[in-house]
Amino acid sequence: MDIRLKRAYEAPARSDGPRVLVDRIWPRGVAKEDADIAHWLKGLAPSTELRKWFGHDPDKWSEFRERYLSELATEDAVEDLEKLKNLVEEHNRITLVFAAKDTKHNNAVALRDFILNNRL
Repeated sequence: MDIRLKRAYEAPARSDGPRVLVDRIWPRGVAKEDADIAHWLKGLAPSTELRKWFGHDPDKWSEFRERYLSELATEDAVEDLEKLKNLVEEHNRITLVFAAKDTKHNNAVALRDFILNNRL
């Protein structure tokens, strides 16, 4: 299983596999026809409240991950987690797409770790 991460502002590549946007809002300045997004799973994005609280502050990363994983356990995320599980099982490689500037401290990183550690 190969789960890649890529910013929405990076050009899609054939090697990406299905590209899955995991943000609640569409990335600013990215045309939908250019993004090559196969699935937009908004239910896997952190809540607006959590996203604003975190503000991509590395000092809050550990607590953000805990809160975000708790949100993934709620009913709001169940349907999209099931879709993601099916994609992971169906394809050798998928790419989680996100808009955050910080490539080490964002929900896509936490989600990939969750998938790899829990095997959905």
